[in-house]
Amino acid sequence: IKGKFKMQTREKLFLKQNEDKEILQGFPWVFDNEILSVKNHDEKNLLPDGSEVEVYSKSGNYLGTGIYNHKSKITVRILSRNKDVIFDNQFFEKRIQDALDIRFMYYKKSDSYRLIFAEADYLPGLIVERYVDVEGRVFLVVQFLSLSAEIFRDKIISSLNMLCHPFGIYERSDVDVREKEGLPICSGWIGKSFNTSIQIKENDVLLNVDFANGQKTGYFLDQKDNRRIVANYCHGKRVLDTFTHTGAFGLNAFKSGAKEVISVDISQEAVDMVQKNINDNNASKVVKAVCADVFDLLKKYESTGEKFDVIILDPPAFTKSAKMIQKAYGGYKEINLRAMRLLNHGGILVTCSCSHFFEYNTFYDMVMHAAKDSHKKVQILEKRGAGPDHPVLLGYPKSEYLKCAICRVL
Repeated sequence: IKGKFKMQTREKLFLKQNEDKEILQGFPWVFDNEILSVKNHDEKNLLPDGSEVEVYSKSGNYLGTGIYNHKSKITVRILSRNKDVIFDNQFFEKRIQDALDIRFMYYKKSDSYRLIFAEADYLPGLIVERYVDVEGRVFLVVQFLSLSAEIFRDKIISSLNMLCHPFGIYERSDVDVREKEGLPICSGWIGKSFNTSIQIKENDVLLNVDFANGQKTGYFLDQKDNRRIVANYCHGKRVLDTFTHTGAFGLNAFKSGAKEVISVDISQEAVDMVQKNINDNNASKVVKAVCADVFDLLKKYESTGEKFDVIILDPPAFTKSAKMIQKAYGGYKEINLRAMRLLNHGGILVTCSCSHFFEYNTFYDMVMHAAKDSHKKVQILEKRGAGPDHPVLLGYPKSEYLKCAICRVL
């Protein structure tokens, strides 16, 4: 079989002048408007989607090998910078083992973490979350977000089974981006079926995760380390945890000895899950779950003179496109300035953004102007991002999406 792969000839795709600059810096995508030509093909003789292609600069310098998909604006996703690469089982085993080796440096066997972070782990379009339940069983939740991941599905699943020995693998390829790739939306167990709800332990907090109905892959693992750090500021404090989702920030605060925690989400379904997590952690005397619109609640608290020692703002992405940045700026600024007004002197504001379009400089500019308009002085104590299970790939800004600032407000 290897011999056949070696004999396989790949089409050569050439880029327009200067379109190789970002790729040489590490960017792993080729957009449709960057392509000059595909050797031996024209509009009437299209290269089949899923074909392996070698990408070259206009002058003929080899840039990488990837998977072609004319249905997507991201026409090529580069999997390797090695011209002699063979995309066999051994290739995917090596990539997954490399990702595991990074996680082994930071996490224990009993920890839940992101195992594969798509392009940042050199496997474009593939997300794999590793969850460990309280019984010690390993579950994987996978997302095949691109054709470049989908066509290697069997090899990837085989490699995951061999290296991770999961109790079960659940697929959450039910996101809109698959339709942009010309792929159907799908979800469900791969292989044997199990209960889709499990309980994990994070930073000594018990949390319920629902693979089938939870957001994204069931839970947001990227804030795990930030929740642990933020908890250090909460001992003996009154804490407001907004956009709480599962209540994880608030429950970490409870574990650190917070005096009172109010966890808020607009979704009644989310609040029901928060209440379950509160009960499972015997936290009901300290933590209260509230179903409310955070924007409205912050206004209400300001009008009634409520005060807090710690406020956590962890909203969903207010913008999912570059066109909506200014509108998102207004939304982020409003909740931040109102939160600053609700804090006692010297209180702690933990403010986050998970939108890669709302980039680093814009985020901190927003915090500065929120402080100005709320007539507060702000010291930033820590600038944080996602944990080491979400590595940042240089040359690929989208991988550095999470901003988390821990601020002292005066």
